[in-house]
Amino acid sequence: MKKVISFDLDGTLVDGRYGDLVWNHGIPGEYARTYGMTFEDAKALIRSEYESVGDGDILWYEIDYWLKKFSLKVSAAELLNRYTGEIALMPDAFGVVTSLYDRYTLVIASNAARIFVEKELAHTGLAGLFSRVVSATTDYGMVKKQEAFFHKLCRELGASFEEVVHVGDHPVFDHDVPSGLGIESYYINGIDGIDGCDCEAALPRRKISGLKDLLELLK
Repeated sequence: MKKVISFDLDGTLVDGRYGDLVWNHGIPGEYARTYGMTFEDAKALIRSEYESVGDGDILWYEIDYWLKKFSLKVSAAELLNRYTGEIALMPDAFGVVTSLYDRYTLVIASNAARIFVEKELAHTGLAGLFSRVVSATTDYGMVKKQEAFFHKLCRELGASFEEVVHVGDHPVFDHDVPSGLGIESYYINGIDGIDGCDCEAALPRRKISGLKDLLELLK
């Protein structure tokens, strides 16, 4: 019997545009102003630095690391506040979460740093709907690509893998890793149904086009 529904945050419940603006507009803009570069040149340089680390490394998610690396004087809080007005829920997110609220223990399991998670949950009105909010990188010091993350999460929740459903928009972190442990996992791969990942899965991926599909699957 399923008891826990675990959600990724960015790109799953909250539109990824907010994070994209902070990382790919705010930081390059500050870099361009600081070093007298064009925005496009600064963005290309910054993206190259990000990619050299990759999203499997915890440093990818640590905004203070990047601000220090680039010697930028702006604070993380200032950058996040600058784009708060762009925080928006994904289609059907609020309705799906509220419809599941009385039936399951709801959890946020995100790679995003807690400073992002708390800002997004507060701004969207989702904060009070989750029994547990976990930033893998801030709270556990790891990335969701590690099975240890889901082991620890389930242990803290007092739930077996078979009692948990996880949903998110990363094919490996949100599907392949938890599925390999026996967690029923769903990969949101977009309304157009295109899988943008060129990585191979050990198991066939359970794909859904949006959160509304999850309600049907949980009936």
